[in-house]
Amino acid sequence: MRPAPLCSTVLAGLLVGLGSLPAERALAAPLDHGQMVTLLKAVDERQNSQGDYRSLIYMVQKEKDKVDVAYQAEVLRRSKDQKFIILFLQPKTSQGQGYLRVDQNLWFYDPSVGRWERRTERERIGGTNSRRSDFDESRLAQEYDPAWVGEGKLGKYDAVTLKLTGKEGVDLAFPVVKIWVDKDSDNVLKREEYALSGRLMRTSYYPKWSKVHSESKGADVWFPQEIHFFDEIEKQNSTHIVIKSVDLKTLPENIFTKAWLEEKSR
Repeated sequence: MRPAPLCSTVLAGLLVGLGSLPAERALAAPLDHGQMVTLLKAVDERQNSQGDYRSLIYMVQKEKDKVDVAYQAEVLRRSKDQKFIILFLQPKTSQGQGYLRVDQNLWFYDPSVGRWERRTERERIGGTNSRRSDFDESRLAQEYDPAWVGEGKLGKYDAVTLKLTGKEGVDLAFPVVKIWVDKDSDNVLKREEYALSGRLMRTSYYPKWSKVHSESKGADVWFPQEIHFFDEIEKQNSTHIVIKSVDLKTLPENIFTKAWLEEKSR
């Protein structure tokens, strides 16, 4: 079953409340560095399962002068050693392709050639506007140093805005990120992602969040039920993602291997 392409009218409805942000209002007492790190840890904690994770996702890729492409994929990950898999189920041209992250290395497998290739965190997953980290646990506090920008309204939400700069030696899809965090929920509402040169590369919106209870964590795990990525270089290109289901049951030990992914790709 494929997701229906999102027309501009539907998309506008999904993003209502996440419109353009007026100039941030500087607080009389902005958060200090320790408080900003605490906020990032809260953002991370809400999303991290502290165990295994499995989800079914749908993606629609839109590109100028091309037919929309719908994808279906499974995402699997393990918190304790940061292992990660994306396995494409649809369309037929991508079926069996997959990504595996082990020992901090990201690998891509294409069953049509039977070969593994090493990739970087900047890899566009399946040629879409998404990156591997978009589907992984949030590690903002570990990977970035925050700086205060301000606070203000993002549509109907009261948001804190921070500028994040990647820590030295960390392989990141985007080394500089500006984030808007909902003050009430600590959920991310919007991200602007930049190259080191300062060029805006991508804008991301998170209009809908959901949660599922984690037995290993003993608390709820929040996840973005919908994500919308907009390419700021190729302005007509975008990727819209729906996370259809999340399962936090323990996964078999042998899943996060090249052999497992190759078998599933046959």
